[in-house]
Amino acid sequence: MAPPRKYSEELRERATRLALEAIADPATKHGAIRRIAAQLDIHPEALRNWVRTAEVDAGKRPGVPTDVHERLAQLERENRELRRANEILKTSAAFFAAASSTARSSNRQRHHFREA
Repeated sequence: MAPPRKYSEELRERATRLALEAIADPATKHGAIRRIAAQLDIHPEALRNWVRTAEVDAGKRPGVPTDVHERLAQLERENRELRRANEILKTSAAFFAAASSTARSSNRQRHHFREA
């Protein structure tokens, strides 16, 4: 389970929008993230990361978009679970195969003693 977020989603969206608007304006570009972060009582690096993510999602910056990243993480989790289940099945199949061969050999021995 994910830990609770320090900043609400609404604050995050508002701060990101304000920062992107300030960065787009050449007059307010310099120090925009630090200034907006201070005004909204947000850590500047958090805001910088949000802006970077928004730019990647918008295609303005190279990188993996959020939806692709989330889907990749989901597929990796599923892959780990399937590998684990596969190992359990292999182990149980080997166990039951060994138990079955032991039972067959004891049946052969009983059958052999009856004939004698």
